[in-house]
Amino acid sequence: MKILFVHQNFPAQFKHLAPALAARGHDVVALTAESNQQQSPIRTYRYPMPDPAPKPGQARLATTYMAMTDRAHRVGRAAAQLRDKLGFVPDVIFGHSGWGETLFLAEIFPQARLLVYAEFYYGTTGLDVGFDPEFSSADPFAGFGVIARQSHLALSMVQADAALAPTEWQADTFPPELRAKITITHDGVDTDLLVPNPAAQFTLPNGRSLRAGDEVLTYVTRNIEPYRGSHIFIRALPQILAARPGAQVVIIGGDGVSYGMAPPQGTWKDRFLSEIAGAPGLERVHFLGRVPYRDFVTLVQISRAHAYLTIPFVLSWSLLESMAMGAHVIASRTAPVEEVVVDGVNGQLVDFFDIDAWSDALIAALGNPARFAARRAAARKTIVENYDLKRLCLPRLIRFTEG
Repeated sequence: MKILFVHQNFPAQFKHLAPALAARGHDVVALTAESNQQQSPIRTYRYPMPDPAPKPGQARLATTYMAMTDRAHRVGRAAAQLRDKLGFVPDVIFGHSGWGETLFLAEIFPQARLLVYAEFYYGTTGLDVGFDPEFSSADPFAGFGVIARQSHLALSMVQADAALAPTEWQADTFPPELRAKITITHDGVDTDLLVPNPAAQFTLPNGRSLRAGDEVLTYVTRNIEPYRGSHIFIRALPQILAARPGAQVVIIGGDGVSYGMAPPQGTWKDRFLSEIAGAPGLERVHFLGRVPYRDFVTLVQISRAHAYLTIPFVLSWSLLESMAMGAHVIASRTAPVEEVVVDGVNGQLVDFFDIDAWSDALIAALGNPARFAARRAAARKTIVENYDLKRLCLPRLIRFTEG
């Protein structure tokens, strides 16, 4: 078959699937944004970036829809060039619904089977909006904007022949009428690559060497921001540093914003750090920014305790990857996490907002690692048995795509 993948940051969720389909003899092509610098063995074409999104005052509640349809227009024109200039007419199109890229592709390729990656559906209750009062809008009509943001997601799903979501919880964010189209299969975790490594070692920027078995606390996020509980973790640090004078805290994450609102000024990291300025032991907290993937792997293999927090939102790959490496995970008791982490079995769950409980749990994890060996083993077992890339997830993804 001829298969077209569409994702503004390809390969993204299709990193393993697209090459696997090509290896099976399919003619696989990708269409991505011209700004995307990701590398892939798949033949890739780029569509021009859309114009800047309109100002909210101009488009009002249609701001997101205008931005997404503008992108979809660029994608549609690029797809037409694939058809008219290169003769590429796909049998299957698989795209991510989040950026509206698939909206007009059925007009270009009406005979193609259209699949969408259904990662998340915005809602006014029970999800990310309004979960954390500290960062919630006081506008009594803020929900209007949330509902307006559903428009391109709903339209993408209506047009799709079938959809895929990585977790049950994420699939259940969609309304029942759309949920019926969704198959649940995670992108997969390479449990052959991501393994415990008692010989792991890493040198910090200050020259200090860390090794597996050292008293190391890790926290990983794409960007240091409220959606991933960075404020909670940072506020727990003074108690942890005071109780564990030998602990080293390693934080991976950029200074930008991936989700939610930007801070009024500066960065979220600077804002949260200003709250604990002067706390003893802060010199033992190491902010590494964004690091190469191999460094993330090594640091988690070294970690004695790994903190993971998220509001009710998409589940991070890093959680499952850390569990595959046998990390002792202390995670937030929020719905997406509870699908994977069972308290006291393969990790520990802590109320998202309870800073004292976070400090206590992380102090205990750092102080007596042998006590939690069974949890580490159970964490890896969970990923091997339910999320293994090569043996479970990838075969299912191939079957889903091939139909």
